[in-house]
Amino acid sequence: MKPLRIALLSPFPPFKGGIARFSDRLRQALQAAGCEVLPVPFRRLWPRWLLKGRPATEPGAEPSASTPLSLDLMNPFTWFSVARQLRRSCPDVLLVACWSGLLAPLLAFVRRLGGLPTVVLLHNFTAHESIPGDAMLKCLLVSSSDGFLTLSRSVESELLGFSPDARTCSLFHPLYESQAPAPSGADARRRLGLPEDAPVLLFFGYVREYKGLDTLLEAMAAVVRELPAARLMVAGEFFLDSSRFREEARRLGIERAVVFREGYVPAGEVATLMAAADAVVLPYRSATQSGVAPLAFGHGVPVIACSAGGLEAQVEHGRTGWLVRQEGAEALAEGIVEFFRERDRLPLEEGIAEVCRKLSWQSFAAEAVAFLETCSRRSA
Repeated sequence: MKPLRIALLSPFPPFKGGIARFSDRLRQALQAAGCEVLPVPFRRLWPRWLLKGRPATEPGAEPSASTPLSLDLMNPFTWFSVARQLRRSCPDVLLVACWSGLLAPLLAFVRRLGGLPTVVLLHNFTAHESIPGDAMLKCLLVSSSDGFLTLSRSVESELLGFSPDARTCSLFHPLYESQAPAPSGADARRRLGLPEDAPVLLFFGYVREYKGLDTLLEAMAAVVRELPAARLMVAGEFFLDSSRFREEARRLGIERAVVFREGYVPAGEVATLMAAADAVVLPYRSATQSGVAPLAFGHGVPVIACSAGGLEAQVEHGRTGWLVRQEGAEALAEGIVEFFRERDRLPLEEGIAEVCRKLSWQSFAAEAVAFLETCSRRSA
């Protein structure tokens, strides 16, 4: 049988963020599984004013070359051009990475004019921040799709609650392997100016309201009363005013315990941050799944998480990290202190090694290809 030909519509590097990174790694995994993958990249996603001065691509990265399959989300003329090119190239299936209902009009247009069976790789069904016309966009998304791949049961359940007849395949978020040699913990802490023997926590990734950094800072005030040497590194790009959090740290009297590493973290620096950390903290208020958890596990670092949404399915209490099942800063602080008191008795290394074996890109690609085959032109 000929290899399955998949057109993969998504942001790719040099765009920043988890979606671009995920799709690039997925492209590699699908090719390794014997598929022919036709990337359909974006050359622009959002208008500049919406980015508020933040660059859309990784610092120093070369802009991606424009091709007949390059999309500009703000320019519907490119939608027409890409749909026409897809109709000509005639892949077996179109796989679309989707994280916001704002992509639904593009998806509907390309599917209708391209004439291809279309599967949505659904990172989130509901946007993290509310958007106008959300219900209408969800209806358009569902009606324009022949199937859905989800990265968690919680996303699948939400989708089926909205559209019980949707064709779904629930998978998982695969592990991200380290992209650079990892330094020793002591060396990493020296590079970052952290005490070698201090308990170190890492909050990593984009800082947005739902991720609960304010709750974590409040919790740290209680943590340092129990563990005076404790440190928190906050590493990532702020979608909110960073001065708000710096002022909060000063108000709580923990400014010396919190290190802000503001700005996008290039892939080559991730290994150093992870090597310096005893645990990654996810104090999220809501989440269907997180790309930070598999990134931490891929670097051998346990995760302390609030049991919001799909996070409880990603973190195994006592084996790959610690789950905080009550809301609020007080409960989070208690969970962090308990983790440090219990961690030497926990089988963390064994648990993380086991999850790394299970959540491989090879396994993900094999299951995804089997589902894509059933949705493709070849199954008609």
